[in-house]
Amino acid sequence: ILKEISLEIKPGQTAALVGPSGAGKSSLLNLVPRFYDVHSGSVLLDDYDLRNLSLSNVRSASSLVSQDALIFDISIKENIIFGCDGISDEIFLKVCKDSLVDDFVKDLPDKYLTLVGESGVRLSGGQKQRISIARAIISKSPILILDEATSSLDSKSEKLVQEALKKLMHNKTSIVIAHRLSTVKNAQNIVVLDKGKVIEQGTHDDLIKKKGVYNNLISLQSLS
Repeated sequence: ILKEISLEIKPGQTAALVGPSGAGKSSLLNLVPRFYDVHSGSVLLDDYDLRNLSLSNVRSASSLVSQDALIFDISIKENIIFGCDGISDEIFLKVCKDSLVDDFVKDLPDKYLTLVGESGVRLSGGQKQRISIARAIISKSPILILDEATSSLDSKSEKLVQEALKKLMHNKTSIVIAHRLSTVKNAQNIVVLDKGKVIEQGTHDDLIKKKGVYNNLISLQSLS
């Protein structure tokens, strides 16, 4: 799927992967937490080949927020601190405020002890995403992976989730796939993929000036 990819993402940088459907964005993204490995070449984390690191080490280094938030049939609090032991109430409440979870939980009768049902059936899409973001904040992973995290939300929910994501991305190395290109305009490195190859790379302003594939994609979204 991926061919002749050569790409460097610097610590603390936000890199956005964009391109038409089937370009290889998700395939490239999924190499970071080792959902699968490359057949040739290598993926390096601080000069270490991921295949030489344990899966637990690789995956504890990154947090994933995708369009399908993974929610368990337990309370809101248990969903947020899942996999993290010894979290103080003070840290927990701050995380909930930063992720805007507090905005909707304060109106629930059982607050953070509210049971969410199977796959979070009692929550809206935006609420589930905010819980997913809170979980990512509390894990303190240095790498953040965002796979079309707001693509299934209405405009009001998207605005709230984008606000929470902005706080989450602070001081993290972030790799982002976004359905709406307007959400990645501020990325320091925009990587344009097509047919499994990197065909353009740079900032939003750089790529607009090139009047290539990225500029066309921006124009098409503006028209629609």
